[in-house]
Parts: sequence; C-alpha cells; structure tokens
Amino acid sequence: MLTENIRIAFRGLSANKLRAALTMLGIMIGVAAVITLLSIGDGVTRYVADQFSGLGTNLIFIIPEQEQPGPPGSDPLSESSLTLRDAELLNDPNLVPGAAAVAPVMFRQIDLQYGGNLHSVLARASTPEYAAINKLEIARGRGLDQTDYDSRSRVIVLGPDTVKAIFPDDVDPLDRDVRVNGINFRVVGLLTQKGASGIGGSQDDVALLPLTTAQERLFDNRSATSGQFLADAILIEAADDAAIDGVIIDASSVLRQSHNIEFRDDDDFQILTQADFLQAFGAVTGVLTLFLGAIASISLLVGGIGIMNIMLVSVTERTREIGLRKAVGARYRDILGQFLTEAVVLAILGGVLGILIGIAGATAINVAVPQLDTSVTFDSIALAVGFSVAVGLFFGIYPASRAAGLHPIEALRFE
Repeated sequence: MLTENIRIAFRGLSANKLRAALTMLGIMIGVAAVITLLSIGDGVTRYVADQFSGLGTNLIFIIPEQEQPGPPGSDPLSESSLTLRDAELLNDPNLVPGAAAVAPVMFRQIDLQYGGNLHSVLARASTPEYAAINKLEIARGRGLDQTDYDSRSRVIVLGPDTVKAIFPDDVDPLDRDVRVNGINFRVVGLLTQKGASGIGGSQDDVALLPLTTAQERLFDNRSATSGQFLADAILIEAADDAAIDGVIIDASSVLRQSHNIEFRDDDDFQILTQADFLQAFGAVTGVLTLFLGAIASISLLVGGIGIMNIMLVSVTERTREIGLRKAVGARYRDILGQFLTEAVVLAILGGVLGILIGIAGATAINVAVPQLDTSVTFDSIALAVGFSVAVGLFFGIYPASRAAGLHPIEALRFE
C-alpha cells in the first residue's frame, strides 16, 4: 500500500506541476534558511573555540571581583583588588609551583600619533612574559625585555593593524618615535599577524608597553588606600594541563592570604580558565544558533500552511474519486494514508531541494568570509529533513482526515 500511495502521490503532483512547485517553495526556503543559519551559528562557535585554542589550553585568568561598581565615569581600576605584589607572590615557585609564567596586565585606551595621523588603541601594559603567554610573535625588531621593565623605558611594540593606521606606507616604523598620550615612545618591535583572540579583542590592533612605564608615566594607577600599583588582571601559564587545578588552588590560597580574607568570607577575585571562557561563549553562541533556527523555522511554518491549503484544494477536486474508492471497498485508513503520503512526499521533495540550496548558501558564506567555517553538518541536515517530514504529517492530517471522513454516496454526488 505504501508503494502504491507514493506512486499515486507522484502522479497527482505531476498533474499539477506549477501548483506543486509553488507549494514546495515555502518548504524549500524554510529548510534552506534553517541549514544556512545553523551553519553560521556553528561556524561562529568553532571560530571562537579556535581562537582560544590558539592561546594554548593551560592559561588561567585572574580578575577582580566587583560586587559594587563605582559611580558613572569613575576609574574602574580604583575598585580593583589585584596588585603587583599579588603577581609577585603568584610568581614565587615556592607558593605556586605549577605556574610556568605570570604576567600582571593593565588595559588602557591610548592615543597614538605619528605626524598628522592619530589612532586610538587598547594598549596592554604588562611584563615581558605577556607576549610569550599570549603567543605573540615578533616579526621585526624585538619584544619588551626585563631591562625595559626595570628602567621604565619609553618603548612600545605595535601590531600590524596599528602600524597601518598611523604610519604611511613609505615609512619604516621600526626605531621611530610615536607620541603616546602626548609622550614620545620608541617603536622597538613589530608583531606578526594574529587576528582576534581570547581576551582583550584583536591582537593585530594592539600596543604593548612596559607595565612600570605605563603606571608611572602615563596613568596614576595606585590604590587609594594602600598606595600599591593595581592591575586589571593577572595571567598565569600553567606548566601543563595537568597542573591547572593545582595552580588554581594554590593561587586562590595565596590571594586570600594576601588580601586578608577570612575563612568564611567570599573571594574578592575570580579565577577563570579557558574552559570557563569557552563555556560562556558556547552558551551565548548556542542561544544565537537557537534563535537563528527559530527565525528560519517560521518559513517552514508558512510552507506547512501552504501544504495544508493545497491538500484541502486537492480533497475538494478529488471528492468523486474518493467516493468511488470508498464505494469499491477502500477503508478510512486507506484514504487517510493516501493523502498523508501525498503531503509528506510534497514536504520531502521541498526539503531535499532546500538542503541543496542551504548547502550552496553556506558555501557562499564561507567563500565570502573564509575565516568562518560554515560547513554543513549531518545534524543540521537530519534536523531539516525531520522537520520537513513533521511539517508534512502535521499539516496533512486535517486534509487527509477530512478526505477519509467523506461519505461515499455524498462524495459520488459531488459536482
């Protein structure tokens, strides 16, 4: 019976090719939209994961806990609980033996000027270890060293996008002086191309400064109570993945003792790993993917309504055929199965064509944005096909049951 119902369904669709094509159009658009948008969401998720993995898997981020932010316009670091002394304690191998490198960092927006070109960039003021921890490589020149840090030298390392923003093409930026918030700094190194990564935004539009220089020459970054220099965050590179848990425990113990936190009191800092960041970004991109899929599903709903409409028209046109079938012995379930099969075939054909269009759309997006991997997964195809079958069944039940419920005598009398 199933084979016969499929044969009858194709015969009915071929008899009204234009109507069938227009009915399938809604399903095609819906399935193509679902596959394309889901591939975009998955591509964004993979892109974020790849960027974090580029930093390695053994990084630990310590940031201050801010329960009560300061008044609007206040300096956010005035509320920071992290100091340079904390970084020195964490860098002590006797206190945190699993830490391979420690780098306190301060993020500040600075104005760079060369000649008549002015560019605002988010600077990373830190220790010489910062570049190695974040896998930043020097293309030309050199990186910041311990001498720069200890002597508070006015030196700076620039990213490739930053160089393009302030230097003309015919000027070699290496060993040139640039003005940082009105103060001259010597460009001693240029970074290689890296792209957006991890924490702090793009790694190509960046300026690296010695933390001591930034604190004493550019920003008054001392605690109002203790007079100690403050930091936005402290980065720790664990010796290996197995040492991460031990580093977290040791670092928490060191900071609680340094900050005089009682046993029952909450921490005034947060310790995060890359897994925590990935989980947070995964939750955001998951909601984004779900939202995009829900929007695309509206097209499938519209396509399903089109299938119901056409099937109702088909029932009306074939009323005498239905009466004749019932008169020669066709049962309720036979008529129901026939029209349900026709609705499902209509939805599946539209779904298959929609899959091809969706794959083409995802490929076109990947060509336009190469860094975004929008390859179509089997899960999205299975979801689209399953949704198509479900739409065909759901919106075909009422027309099919209406056809199956016709009285044979009244159906034969229908004109």
